[in-house]
Amino acid sequence: MLPQLAAVQVERVEASGNLLRITARTRDDAAAACPGCGQASDWVHSRYVRHVADEAVGGRAVVIDLSVRRLYCENPACEKVTFVEQVGGLTRHYQRRTPALQKVVDAVAVALAGSAGARLLSVLHHVLSWASVLNCLMRIALPARPAPRVLGIDEFALRRGHRYATILIDAETGERIEVLPDRKRETVTGWLKAHPGIEVVCRDGAGGFAQATADANPTIVQVCDRWHLWHGLAEAVLKDVGAHSSCWAKAGPPLREGARAQTTRDRWQQVHQLLDAGVGLLECSRRLGVSLNTVKRYARHSEPERMIRAPQYRPTLVDPYRDYLRRRRAEDPAVPVTHLLREIKELGYAGSANLLVRYITQGRVEADHATLSPRRAARLLLTDPDHLREDKQVLRDQLTGSCPEMTALAASVSDFAALLTPAQENAAALTSWITRVRTADLPFLHSYATGLERDRAAVHAALTLPWHNGRTEGVNNKIKLIKRQTYGRAGHPLLRQRILLS
Repeated sequence: MLPQLAAVQVERVEASGNLLRITARTRDDAAAACPGCGQASDWVHSRYVRHVADEAVGGRAVVIDLSVRRLYCENPACEKVTFVEQVGGLTRHYQRRTPALQKVVDAVAVALAGSAGARLLSVLHHVLSWASVLNCLMRIALPARPAPRVLGIDEFALRRGHRYATILIDAETGERIEVLPDRKRETVTGWLKAHPGIEVVCRDGAGGFAQATADANPTIVQVCDRWHLWHGLAEAVLKDVGAHSSCWAKAGPPLREGARAQTTRDRWQQVHQLLDAGVGLLECSRRLGVSLNTVKRYARHSEPERMIRAPQYRPTLVDPYRDYLRRRRAEDPAVPVTHLLREIKELGYAGSANLLVRYITQGRVEADHATLSPRRAARLLLTDPDHLREDKQVLRDQLTGSCPEMTALAASVSDFAALLTPAQENAAALTSWITRVRTADLPFLHSYATGLERDRAAVHAALTLPWHNGRTEGVNNKIKLIKRQTYGRAGHPLLRQRILLS
């Protein structure tokens, strides 16, 4: 049951309460090797007792009172005059825990760190303070890992919007390589220069990492992560879908009429009149007294209706009685609201009169306004049609057929999705895709295509090579848990230790 005691003489075992105390001594006839020169010696100087904690047995903490020898080194050239013998599997220099127990403490420290680790160790019948657990964590030697052939790089927030760090992993195996204290280009460049042998770098669309890699070694192949390519496309599709909400909205007044809608139309006319006269965007901003981004937003749309969104209403208690109200108002257009309220209350309506008045005033009785939000409509376009239910497929067909731009948008999404399966012919297919996108009246998709052109080499590598940054994103997800476990004390050395050991 206790193989670590096979090399010593057990003299006594005492069980009292929650403690099991074992008294033992080393054998007198065994020689020990000097830690300085390695020469064996059995010349005894003296003895003393070491108190070593071991793993719990039967729900009791274990303490071994071990009498060990101090020996003379018989090598005259050795710097050590005396040394203490060590028992394999039982003792180590300057340790009050057996190697087996230390392995448990280290595992708990890596998984839970300070206070949480100390609480778990108390359940395992070993009492340590949170500070001792952290000290054990920081004493663990980090594994020596060479620079990988395929490197995954990504940033993560230490304090969102203020401070960031950088994680580097082996994109082939998922092993953590290094954690840099910031995301500065100089820091990343210096690390890459100090670790030659990297052939491929998988990254997101951040320009800082791209420039740092190029500065360190221009021959490194940069691969833009395919998930980020799809995510960028999804954002562009959402904006273009929102711009065409007046096309795919259901029957009824699709646009918000009123002072705000008229202001939008007037502002669109002012911006486009200045642009048609040859006035630049910045000068338009100065003359109209609006921001440059606002001018760009108005200039991007070919007609003002694309800037006026269809109304979005949440479900209400009146919805189940819409058909009844519609029929009653068709039969008697002058029917008072109080009469309608009394009638639908008899049918089970539990809402207020104000809710019914707003419902009728907004025109939701006669006209069934869009129940789809732009986000849900974009999701239908971005989902593989084979993975949609039949009713969703019908709705998707209605959306794509609402206007020529929506038809072109759906076709562009399907064609780009096919490119995300790496193949050598995807490079030429991407060029054709960008050309087709340029011909469609989809301004936000144009901006996305321009971004692809800026990072064309990395995008080509993403669509033709098998490498990706998925493992790095997975590590980033785990880092979020690690940060919260050590919140308030996770300086860079401690955080780096936990990330590289986990």
